[in-house]
Amino acid sequence: MDLGLRGKGAIITGGSVGIGRAIALELAREGCHVAVNYRRHDEEAREVVEAVEREGCKGLAVKADVASFADAHAMVERVRETFGRLDILVCNAGITWDGVIWKMTEQQWDQVIAVNLKGYFNYNRAAAIVFKDQKSGKIVNISSINGLRGKFAQSNYAASKGGEIALSKSLAKELGKFNVNVNVVAPGMVLTEMMEAIPQEFTATAMAETVLGRFATPEEVAHLVAFLCSDRSRHITGEVIKIDGGQYI
Repeated sequence: MDLGLRGKGAIITGGSVGIGRAIALELAREGCHVAVNYRRHDEEAREVVEAVEREGCKGLAVKADVASFADAHAMVERVRETFGRLDILVCNAGITWDGVIWKMTEQQWDQVIAVNLKGYFNYNRAAAIVFKDQKSGKIVNISSINGLRGKFAQSNYAASKGGEIALSKSLAKELGKFNVNVNVVAPGMVLTEMMEAIPQEFTATAMAETVLGRFATPEEVAHLVAFLCSDRSRHITGEVIKIDGGQYI
């Protein structure tokens, strides 16, 4: 199914590994020029760019701190100069630093909020300026079902993910009259590199919560994101779409 994305320009934050990588490659297969933001994975980011270019599209990797307001705006401008346009923003970069609230340090709280929430503000704001002026654009913010329900020992992470949802709904109201769609994808547990560091007892609990009896793959999340980036979803905005195998219910 052709989603009509050929020639469009996209930014994916946290696009070098995991869900972000899968989204970058899916959009490239649909014909998008793709820029990925990354912080640590130099080799992986280079491999993503090479994979994008093998699809006949332009690729770009930008090493930048999503928590930096200046870096976000600089990346948006660089992408517009390189691709000649920007049509899609997918915010995906995020971290966890877990702990029960009575043991959580100020640094744990501040760092998770800075990356997961301020980082989304930085890129959403920078892209919104472009999309508002050109009267078109798609923003997809990757949150989590834990932003809807909370999670033991993740008050910082859950607060950041809930904040992403509130941010997205507000932006959907602000940008709708400019023909800009803003939506949220909220995965449950996904089979990524990050999951390998989670203790087995926690993954077993998460598996027991699902009704389909399995975890999502990054590619399944990417399929949903690509749909939301297309005009096939042009009448969907301000929505939070869970992709969790029934884990939330």
